[in-house]
Amino acid sequence: MSTTTDYDVVIIGGGIHGAGIAQVFAVNRLRVLLLEHYTVASQTSSRSSKLIHGGLRYLESFQLRLVKECLREREILLRIAPELVHLVPFYIPVYDFSTRGSLTIGAGLTLYALLGGLGRHFRFRRYRRTDWTAPDGLRREGLRAVYRYFDAQTDDRQLTRAVLHSAVTHGADVEEHAEFLHAGVAGKSWRLYYRQAGREQSCRARLLVNATGPWVRQTALKIAPEAARPAAAVLPQVSLVQGAHIEVDRVTEQGIYYIESPRDRRAVFVMPWGARTLIGTTETELQAPVADPVPLAAEIDYLLHCYNHYFEPLTQTEIVNSFAGIRVLPKEKSSAFHRSRDTRLIADTHHGPGVVHVCGGKLTAYRHTAARVYRLAAPLLGAGAGSVDTSRLRLQPVE
Repeated sequence: MSTTTDYDVVIIGGGIHGAGIAQVFAVNRLRVLLLEHYTVASQTSSRSSKLIHGGLRYLESFQLRLVKECLREREILLRIAPELVHLVPFYIPVYDFSTRGSLTIGAGLTLYALLGGLGRHFRFRRYRRTDWTAPDGLRREGLRAVYRYFDAQTDDRQLTRAVLHSAVTHGADVEEHAEFLHAGVAGKSWRLYYRQAGREQSCRARLLVNATGPWVRQTALKIAPEAARPAAAVLPQVSLVQGAHIEVDRVTEQGIYYIESPRDRRAVFVMPWGARTLIGTTETELQAPVADPVPLAAEIDYLLHCYNHYFEPLTQTEIVNSFAGIRVLPKEKSSAFHRSRDTRLIADTHHGPGVVHVCGGKLTAYRHTAARVYRLAAPLLGAGAGSVDTSRLRLQPVE
């Protein structure tokens, strides 16, 4: 076993939330270690819908605070990561058979603009059917109008790598292929153990952050003595919801289409992705997390059916790639589509050592979540809350 190293913070999980948390602690001159079981951004943070957005559809479930928060974060990322986050036009077609009519869409986009502060990026337009001349082959039969608004797109893996690179340049240590084994209290610190390259390693930390996404509960069980932690540290019941995407050998030129599934009226995106088109996503509940989730045949059929309802039909042979990621959502009776996308932080930072479990979360709001973790833990670590604001740190692509 190697010599034990002391850190202020150890973060378990190298997705976008772990990267963001590592960054905010590192730029505030704290000693940081991030442990990733696989490689950075190899799981859900490279398998999302690639969108930096407020979540227009969350207005239907009255998640106004979340939408406003995400729109604010979108504007920050457009400013600090212009090479990684790009504004893209989104198009919402309205048909005779659409559940959400023109009045509903127009009202929703007006509220979206208000929550975003009515800036220039929040203007929207309504095209009449006779004015619509886009080259992407959108079905015209029954088309009444098309609305255009703007949100942003990113390469989720590259964004995660850029955030973690920022953390490393400010002094954070990162260990990949590092399997977290367990942690126990040693005085006012955690002593934690992990396996890397067949060798057991250990280190100490005053704060432990569990940012393992779908594995948040499994990781929490390895942090002992759980029975001695306050009741507030008990994790809520969560659902694991798989989201699948397919990539097809077809060009989408105009922008991103926001369409309504004819089967269940969920929102599905049709997105340009390089010289191809990305279609997603689904919502399939899982019983347990898996390291390499794959789309189910039923999910692929669902996405093909949705695309073919609005565009020139695709066949299975035009699918060149598919992937799936796993969301962590509250365990509720309602459908996954309508559940809260808020990030829940289950924390005990009033006693030494401290622990924070990150439950759920959105790619768009990763920086805001990291700042919340920092504010919770700053008093425990003797750090100045908000002394360095990551909203002012430029992010650069990593080669």
